Amino acid sequence: MTAETLSLGLTALQDAYRNGTTTPRQVLAAIARRAAQFEERNIWIHRLSETELEPYLARLDTASPEDLPLYGVPFAIKDNIDLAGIDTTAACEAYRYTPTDSAFVVEQLIAAGAIPVGKTNLDQFATGLVGMRSPEPWGPCANSIDPDYVSGGSSSGSSVAVALGLVTFSLGTDTAGSGRVPASFNNLVGLKPTKGRLSLRGVVPACLSQDCVSIFARSHAEAARILQVASAVDPDDPWQRPLPAGTPAWAPGFRFGVPKPDQRFFDGDNDAAALFDAAIAHLQALGGEAVEVDLQPHLDAARLLYEGPWVAERYHVVKDLIENQPDALLPVTRQIIGKATEFDAESAFAASYRLQALKLQADRCWKDVDLILTPTAPTIYTRAQLEADPITLNSRLGTYTNFVNLLDYSALAVPAGWLSNGLPWGVTLFAPAFCDEALLALGDRLHRRTVDRVGALDEPLPLPTELPTTGTIDVLVCGAHLSGLPLNHQLTERRAVLVETTDTAPHYRMYALAGGPPYRPGLVRDRAQGSALPVEIWRVPADRFGSFVAGIPAPLGIGKVELADGRWVSGFICEPCGLEGAEEITHLGGWRAFMASR
Repeated sequence: MTAETLSLGLTALQDAYRNGTTTPRQVLAAIARRAAQFEERNIWIHRLSETELEPYLARLDTASPEDLPLYGVPFAIKDNIDLAGIDTTAACEAYRYTPTDSAFVVEQLIAAGAIPVGKTNLDQFATGLVGMRSPEPWGPCANSIDPDYVSGGSSSGSSVAVALGLVTFSLGTDTAGSGRVPASFNNLVGLKPTKGRLSLRGVVPACLSQDCVSIFARSHAEAARILQVASAVDPDDPWQRPLPAGTPAWAPGFRFGVPKPDQRFFDGDNDAAALFDAAIAHLQALGGEAVEVDLQPHLDAARLLYEGPWVAERYHVVKDLIENQPDALLPVTRQIIGKATEFDAESAFAASYRLQALKLQADRCWKDVDLILTPTAPTIYTRAQLEADPITLNSRLGTYTNFVNLLDYSALAVPAGWLSNGLPWGVTLFAPAFCDEALLALGDRLHRRTVDRVGALDEPLPLPTELPTTGTIDVLVCGAHLSGLPLNHQLTERRAVLVETTDTAPHYRMYALAGGPPYRPGLVRDRAQGSALPVEIWRVPADRFGSFVAGIPAPLGIGKVELADGRWVSGFICEPCGLEGAEEITHLGGWRAFMASR
């Protein structure tokens, strides 16, 4: 077993276990050797010793990869997430404590066979997006590609550990972008799940109402597998939310929002601007339609996170320290959290009302688009630049991340290519809550259009096959509303999705109605002389179904139509009076055949 083997993905590592070419003990020994090469990067707050690793390895001695979905998979844990028996510090020595239990999410991963390698460095109390705010003896965490640049934060060590091949995946946290900005700066996939998707029990709060546990991985397939294991229901977490029925999915023809040109901020980085344009083109090549959206409500919401009373949630966590041991905190941490004293209960409610109004405005985007594409961060800065201007530049890095949790969206950071300085840069896809799997599937395809070697990734993620059934109405179409025909836009404009191409029961006759264009068919039920005719079924959002039906002219209407398999669905039917002057076309075998015959 060599350290190079650790660059393999989750699937390849488990195949090596199954084939007997390596063992978890050999993998952990190789990690120790490899980690010694990167001590100057300040990745770890505590890396587990051989003695501390032994219980996890001993358990695997009596198991096999067939028994456990994450058998022998090494992972890292941000040091504001508890691991039983190992100190949690949140990068503050005075805050140190030893938990008796692991965080619920960590428990699920260990139960599935994963091995915790260590606790990783972070911006103190998860306050920062730079990876520069960790005091001695740990110090700033350096970028995995070029140590003169920032790693991104606050989940700095977790991202760099994955990028340098010291673990297969890692856990971070994400309140303002801490699971996305480090992913962009270290060429990783960074999943910020929906708030409440993963349990927060055993996680040191930053801003508890807005916190998420995040996942860093080298591929979307790996991130999806970790999410599946980590999403177990925690009956003792008051912040966890149940998954809704139905799985969002975006078929070709999906619409994605892009910021208006004057809202695309790259801080002068022309390379980043070019990569963003390329990402738009890639999504268009994947079947998407780009739609400019106004992000001003989102950007206004972003400012509330640190300029509003939500900073008081951070103060609540460190109140005893900041009031009794203020020197235990870095000056920059103390300065940011200390702003909480400027707010009172009245201002907290006022900001809450302001956020609710902004969310109403921001959510209007979802009437026009399925998801939105933005930069993850405008650009990347050197450590020297951050040292010279730590507050302003940190704030700029959160331009496109700070609003996501406040507005209750799911988000995914995707590698998008390389800047001319040799550093990676990424984009973010975000969507309404609980679109996590749909984002991963689309992000996987976007990623494959930007990487140099697709072989470095796992097998492609399958697109979600289950389309949402709640809040939608299925409608059968048989004529001008069919895919590619003149009136199909009346469905796609309402965000309808094609779910099935099938046939009616053999009890229907079709007529070409008088008038037009557009030319329309009339479908009439006739059990004695009818035939089976081709149709499509489209799933329409319930709140847009009424406007669709209101536009249907007489003699057509919506009624029940029987399908070949015996189901009855709502679909286009024709009043008998509409057959005056009509031409029967049943024998041609459907509307497309009739149009072709013309």
